[in-house]
Amino acid sequence: MERKDIFIEAEELLSKLGDPNLRIYDAKIEFYLGMSPEEAAKMPGARKQYQAGHIPGAAFFDHQVFSDPLSEYEYMMTTDTMLTRGIGKMGISNDSEVVVYAPHLIPNATRAWWILRYAGVQNVRIMDGGLAAWQAAGGELETGENKYEPAEFTPTFNKAMWASMQDVQAAGEKLEVEVQDALPQDWHDQEHIPGSTCVPLLNFEAGLESFPSQDELDAQLPEAKPGKQIITYCGGGIAATVNAVAYLVSGHDNVAVYDGSLFEWKGEGQPLGSNAGE
Repeated sequence: MERKDIFIEAEELLSKLGDPNLRIYDAKIEFYLGMSPEEAAKMPGARKQYQAGHIPGAAFFDHQVFSDPLSEYEYMMTTDTMLTRGIGKMGISNDSEVVVYAPHLIPNATRAWWILRYAGVQNVRIMDGGLAAWQAAGGELETGENKYEPAEFTPTFNKAMWASMQDVQAAGEKLEVEVQDALPQDWHDQEHIPGSTCVPLLNFEAGLESFPSQDELDAQLPEAKPGKQIITYCGGGIAATVNAVAYLVSGHDNVAVYDGSLFEWKGEGQPLGSNAGE
């Protein structure tokens, strides 16, 4: 896939506003790292922040709708049946043009894109740069909440886009599979899936609103040999989608996201590697 097939610039989206076939979604997830549960409970959630200001016409992409309510691991993918129902209920048909974006955190948008592409939504792109890019292009914000009329959606699932814990376990015995950690190097040094390499494409100190440029990807993304499968993971399957999309943009299609990532791996008692003290 080419970059233009995955990303849309704010200026182009601005020119499309009002198209009745266009569906725009704010895919924000709010993480309150370092806060106690009591402190986090006092902060505005993702939906509240969406309601306070979003692209005109945009609806809220509720990641919980696409998460398995029976899983003990947050944001694990729901069943295909529930996914199909959720996509149609949020107003997406097979003919819709879909744009997702995420203020401040591009991984939330790449996760939404990955989910929709897995289900067979073909015409879906990520607006790079979030609301900062939108406003810089002259776009205005509106408040409140929008919802699209439900639509009929027929899925075509791409099972190769996700990896299970069993796939990751088996990867250690396969030269044609490489497991990559998308988290920062210091996090990887503390704990990681044994045998995995660390490829931190995002600078967690400099802000996460924009996707790395192609020059940055060329400099940081390890070359994947033809035929080799790349499995990306992170803490909970969100940041890992940035690395997965990066490989698609760079022309390597054989890439999967380990949905459960470290939350599941650790929760199921799997062994961990560490570089601490080295």
